This record gives sequence, structure tokens and C-alpha cells, in this order.
Amino acid sequence: MSNQEIKCPNCGKVFQVDEGGYAAILKQVHDAEFEKELQRLEDSIDKKKSDEITIATMEQEKSFAEQMKEKDSLLAEKDREIDRLTSQIEKADTEKELAITSAIQEKEQTLFQKEAEIDKLKNTISLKEKDVEIKEKNLLERHKDELRIRDEEIERLKDFKAKLSTKMVGESLEQHCQSQFNQFRMAAFPNAYFEKDNDSRSGSKGDFIFRESSEDTEFISIMFEMKTEMDTTDRKHKNEDFFKELDKDRNEKNCEYAVLVTTLEMDSDLYNSGIVDVSYRYPKMFVVRPQFFIPIISLLRNAALNSLEYKKKLEDIQRQQLDIYNFEQNLETFKNGFAYSFEQANKRFSEAIKGIDNAIDALTKIREKLVTSGNHLNAANNKLDAVSIKKLTNNAPSVREMFEEIKSE
Repeated sequence: MSNQEIKCPNCGKVFQVDEGGYAAILKQVHDAEFEKELQRLEDSIDKKKSDEITIATMEQEKSFAEQMKEKDSLLAEKDREIDRLTSQIEKADTEKELAITSAIQEKEQTLFQKEAEIDKLKNTISLKEKDVEIKEKNLLERHKDELRIRDEEIERLKDFKAKLSTKMVGESLEQHCQSQFNQFRMAAFPNAYFEKDNDSRSGSKGDFIFRESSEDTEFISIMFEMKTEMDTTDRKHKNEDFFKELDKDRNEKNCEYAVLVTTLEMDSDLYNSGIVDVSYRYPKMFVVRPQFFIPIISLLRNAALNSLEYKKKLEDIQRQQLDIYNFEQNLETFKNGFAYSFEQANKRFSEAIKGIDNAIDALTKIREKLVTSGNHLNAANNKLDAVSIKKLTNNAPSVREMFEEIKSE
């Protein structure tokens, strides 16, 4: 076993110890230091723990105080909210009670008004029912009178026709209608034309033509045909047997409406009902009994009067269009005449220009010939100036001698 040297820190003496002693010393020193360090650590830990406990306690107390303070604030806020909500609830309850009371009063007032309106309507309905009842009675009475008058008229016509020939029956209906019209002419139709249709150039003719104009504008025209027959006639005619011929006469005489005044088919509920519109068969055609002769004229005339202004405007437009058409025709005629005249003048002008060009060409050629002729004359004149007896007799000595003799004499 080796020995270890240990120096005393106090006296500085060195001594040797074996490993066992050295270990014991180390253990002793270590245990003492350990215990001391442990105690120191325990004290430090206890102090730290005590400080932490104190701090934690203080923080806990502070947090608790803050929580209590916050809780008190929340409780105060809750109390204020509860007070506010309680006040709102009380106010809402008051408003609700007032609204309910007001609605009940308004409802009661509305119900009262409705009841008053219902009573008023009931009274109005009652009055209307009485008025309608009175009107129905008056209407029934009037219809009874009209039916009685119609029946009397039918019986009178039957009796009257029984006493007449077939020709006289027809003529009597025409005379009856003409007489009726003449009775109302001055009062209702002072400016109207109502005469018999005597134009049979097309092979047929109607009985009467009614026309009326305003300021040279014809606004109504009616072709009338009167048809009746004796009750003893074997072959009974129907009203529709005469529709086609009446429509033909209307178109040929340039009438707007066609009216058949008839006593045929006296048992027909259709024709006995009043004015019958048969335009589903032929345009603007009506069938009436004699008692509706004047009413149908008044009805059609009044309807035409309402459209008179439009007819005048239409005629003005048509006249304007005719004037425009005539103007266009005149303009076209003028344009065509002007174009023809221009074409002829242009042709003559071209011919004249061509003639002038030809004349210029001819004159140019004549000028050239005249210039050439002038040149020849100048040349001849020059030659003439150069002519002398000496030159002329140069090759003729005998002639020169003769001239010399004449000259010397």
C-alpha cells in the first residue's frame, strides 16, 4: 500500500498517511464539507422557499384583491344593467299598454266607420234596387207600349196590304218612308239629299239614296231598298234574298251604307227585335222595320258626324297627296321635256360644233390653197419683174432687131 504525503495548511508540516487514512481523512473532510454545503443549500432553499411563499402570498393577495375589485365592478355594472333593463321593460310595458289601448280604440273606430259605411251602402243598394225596380217597371211599361204599337202597326199594315195590289203595297211602303223623312227633313236633316234612285244604267237600281255633306265634304251616304209583299202571296220571300242586289246597288252608286226597310218575315224574332246588323253577310248593311226608318238614319248620321273631322283631315291629306302627286307629275313632265329639249339642243350644239370644225377644216384647206396660190402669184410676179425684151429675144435675134427698129423710130 503506498503512502500519501499531506501538508498541513496551518503549520506547514508534511506527514505521510496510508491509503486508508487518506481515505478516512477525505471522507471526514468530504462529509464535513458536504454537511456544511448541504446545510447551506438547505438554508438557501428554505429562504428562497420562504421568499417565494411570501411573494406568492403577496401576489395571491394582490390578485385576490384585484379580482374582488373587478368582481365588485362587474356586480355594480350588472346592477346598473339590471336597473336599465328593468326601466326598459317597464317603459316597454307602458308603451305596449298604450299601443294596445290605441289599437283597440282605432279598431273600434274603424269598426264603427265600417258599420256606418255598411249602413250607407245598404241604404244606397236599397235605393238602387228601388230605382232599378222603378226603371224595370217603366221599361216594361214602355216595351208593352212599344209592343202594342208594333202589333197595332203590324195589324194596320196587314189590313192595309190586304186592300192593295202587289205593286201598290211596294209603292205604299216607299211613300210611307218618304213621307216620314219629309216630316223630319227640316228639323233633323235640313241639308240632306234624299231622292229616289232613278239611275238604272247598270241594269238595277235601289229605291232611295240619302246623302249629306258639310262644307263640300260628304260624310254619310245610304242606299235604301224597301221590300214588302201581300200576305196572300203564294211564294214568300226572305229578306236575305235581296242582300246581294242591294250590296251591288250600294257599290255602283258609291254609297257607304245599305239599308233594307222590310215587312217581310213578320214572324221573325230577329228582324222584329229592332235594327239588325247583317254586315257579317255584306259590309255595312242593316235590316229594319218601317218604324225604325228614321232612327237608323239618325244613328248612322250621328256616328258619321263624329268622324267628320277625321274625314276632312283625310280629304285634306288626300288633296295634299294629290297636289304632291300632280306636282311630281308636273316636275317629271318638266324634267322629261327639259331632258328632251336639252338632248335636242345638245345634239344641235354638237352638230353645230361639228359643222364649225368642218368649216374650220375647209377654211384651213382653202387658206392653205390661197397661201399656195399667193406664193405662185408672188413667184409669177417676181418672174414678171425679171422679164425684159433682151431676155425674151435672147434666142430670137430677128425679133430683137424688130424691137430695136421700133425703139429707134
